Amino acid sequence: MADAKVIPFDDDRSRSGGGSRPARRRTGAAGSGARGDGATAAVSALPGGRLPEPSEGAPEAVEGAAAGAREPRQPQEAQEPVPSAADEADEAGEAGGGGWDRRIAGGLAFLRRRVTGEYEVDEFGYDKELTDQVLMSALRPLAEKYFRVEVKGVENIPSEGGALIVANHSGTLPLDGLMLQVAVHDHHPAERHLRLLAADLVFHLPVVNELARKAGHTLACAEDAQRLLELGEIVGVMPEGFKGIGKPFGDRYKLQRFGRGGFVSTALRAGAPIVPCSIVGAEEIYPMIGNAKTLARLLGFPYFPITPTFPWLGPLGAVPLPTKWTIQFGEPIPTEAYPPEAAEDPMLMFNLTDQVREQIQHTLYKLLVQRRSVFF
Repeated sequence: MADAKVIPFDDDRSRSGGGSRPARRRTGAAGSGARGDGATAAVSALPGGRLPEPSEGAPEAVEGAAAGAREPRQPQEAQEPVPSAADEADEAGEAGGGGWDRRIAGGLAFLRRRVTGEYEVDEFGYDKELTDQVLMSALRPLAEKYFRVEVKGVENIPSEGGALIVANHSGTLPLDGLMLQVAVHDHHPAERHLRLLAADLVFHLPVVNELARKAGHTLACAEDAQRLLELGEIVGVMPEGFKGIGKPFGDRYKLQRFGRGGFVSTALRAGAPIVPCSIVGAEEIYPMIGNAKTLARLLGFPYFPITPTFPWLGPLGAVPLPTKWTIQFGEPIPTEAYPPEAAEDPMLMFNLTDQVREQIQHTLYKLLVQRRSVFF
């Protein structure tokens, strides 16, 4: 007997054309081959062929060929229904309603850990949980809404391993360091934390001392900086120090001396790249038009600023002006290729320090030319 041609039929295939539809299970009359209007769909033979009779050929052969010609289907109960837009909206509403419950529960758990002391700090006193949930949350609106910080070149900060960010310093009060910390964490894809090197005065002030330690800041010394870099942390340093932050308004955006290049020596010992950083906008938040040196000596401060609003307006004069900020990270300067003894080479340190300083100054001038206004 001649071999019968086996023509596989798929319920999901169009009866009138050769195109195929997405596989899905039908229900009701359509699942049994009936049309929606009640008429039965006719099955036509292919050109040059004929319809197989149920009695022709071995049933096993027909069933086997049909099974091999199409993909096996999952049982009805195993298929997951495709969620509709309404279902997704309902789920979003439920998630939004339960979000407050989760926040309250998380806040209570946070307070419990604070009270019982069940939280961790590193060897420098850094409290990651407190920084993420409290300190960063408090600084973020200031960066995003008040100063409207625009961040550029964040991809120049490595995703892993240690790196030293070197930035200019200005603004009378060190708000630029805090905004830099928010910029690194919120804009870097890896959400890295910046460990700032702070002056001795920061750790002598009550309350400020404890908050600085909790936020990850540490004393500006070579030993602490090298230790952090070797641990794979992002370290921030502002070599101008008080000379930069306390300079008069007439010298704005003119970099002061970068010291003896100690940050370069630290980066060379740790083999960490140096990332220059330029900050525009901080110079104008407190325009320093004078310095009460006698009062500064009495209080033990490096300077006592006089601005158009402070001390004339009292505490209100301490409110910074809402300037528009731009923070740009430059191309990293690699140091891993230098031998260990390079950290003791004064000429190399001088050249690298000058290279970093010139790159920051050039970027500052470039950003100032591009800036439309101090406040916009």
